[in-house]
Amino acid sequence: MTNYGLFVRFTLREGAGEAFDALIRKTTAGIQAHEPGTLVYACHEVEGAPNERVFFELYADRDAFEEHERQPHTRHFLTERTKYVEKTEVDRLQPYAGKYPSGGEA
Repeated sequence: MTNYGLFVRFTLREGAGEAFDALIRKTTAGIQAHEPGTLVYACHEVEGAPNERVFFELYADRDAFEEHERQPHTRHFLTERTKYVEKTEVDRLQPYAGKYPSGGEA
């Protein structure tokens, strides 16, 4: 199994949390409905940092990630997020050990 993952940290503009979170809820509904290759798409608030959001994304493989990027709900998110996000940091992850939702190994 060749999973592909991302760790993303968004720093939001002051007061943008509610609108950003609504955009994320709409986006994740599309992911759940249309992306079987997206194994995990987990969004988190950061305790003690109200303007921070952290995402952990795990895809079956690089092709599944690229399919995710082509989806209309993802394209909408990527366009709209600029209204709410001050800074984006992305780490691309190469799994090498662990337990994965599909039951596979790294």
